[in-house]
Amino acid sequence: MDTIVEVKNITKKYGKKKALDDVTLSIPKGSIYGLVGKNGAGKTTLMKLITGLQMPSEGEYKIFGVSYKDKNVTRYRKQIGSLIEQPGIFSELSAYQNMKVQFINLGMTSYSRINEILEMVGLGNVGRKPAMAFSLGMKQRLGIALAMAGNPDLLILDEPINGLDPEGIVDIREMLLKINKENGTTIIISSHILDELEHLATDYAFIDNGKIVKQISSVELKKECRKSTEFKVKGINEICIVLDKLGLEYKITGEETIVVYDEFVLSELVLEASKAGADIIDTETNNENLESYFLKIVGGN
Repeated sequence: MDTIVEVKNITKKYGKKKALDDVTLSIPKGSIYGLVGKNGAGKTTLMKLITGLQMPSEGEYKIFGVSYKDKNVTRYRKQIGSLIEQPGIFSELSAYQNMKVQFINLGMTSYSRINEILEMVGLGNVGRKPAMAFSLGMKQRLGIALAMAGNPDLLILDEPINGLDPEGIVDIREMLLKINKENGTTIIISSHILDELEHLATDYAFIDNGKIVKQISSVELKKECRKSTEFKVKGINEICIVLDKLGLEYKITGEETIVVYDEFVLSELVLEASKAGADIIDTETNNENLESYFLKIVGGN
C-alpha cells in the first residue's frame, strides 16, 4: 500500500459554510505530510475527519485502504495517534499518570514504554509534578507523548510545536524525524512556523478557504524555491544558445521570459547574449522560502 490516506471530493459543511470544499489528496505511506494554510483554512477540520472526530458532508476517504464507512474502520483507527487543537490532559495527574491512563484507554496492559516515550519528548525528569503546573510547551510535549502511546502507524499533529522555545522546537523536530525514519511512521503535521516545517516535510498540501490549491513534494518545492533569475529578453532562441554554451540550467516561461537557475556572472552573460544577438531588457532575482511561496500560492500579503 503506497497511500496511507486517500481523500476524494470531501466537503464538510457547518450550516451553509463550507469548511472543506471538494478536497482530494493522497498521503504517501512513510511521508511527513505538511498541511499549510492560514487560520480557518480547513487544516484542523481535515485532521478531525481523518481521525473520525467528525464526519464529512459529502465525499469519501480511506485510511489504510479502508473506507471510513466500513464497519471495521474502528480497528484501523487504533493505528492512528493524534494531537488536535488542545492536548487531552488530566491536570491533576503527573505526566506518567496521564500516560498510564492513555495506555489503559488503548487496552495496553504493559506500561514499560511510558518512561521511554516521556524521555523521548523531554519529560523524563518531571517526576510527580501535576500537569496543571506545566508550561504551555510542556503540555504540548505531553500531548505528543499521548499521541505516541499506541506506537501508531499514522501520527497526526496539529500545531505540535506551538508554545515551544527554539531549543524545544529543534528537539521535537529531531524526535519526529527519528520516529519517521526508524519506525516508518507516517506523520501529518500542520504548523504556523513554516520555516521549521521546511526541515521536516517530505510532501505538502496548501489549503486556502477549504480548498486544496497546491500539492507538491519537498523535492519539487526546493526546485521551485531555489535561487533563480528571470530574464526578459528579445531573442529567446539566441540566449538559449548562450546558456547551453555556458552550461547553465534554464526554463523558458514565456515568449520573452526565461528563468536561469544556476549561479553566473551577470556582466559576462549580458556580453555573451549581446554577441549572440539577444537583448536582455530586464532581470529579477528570486530566492523564495516556504513562507513566501505559500503567500504567492494563496495570494497573501
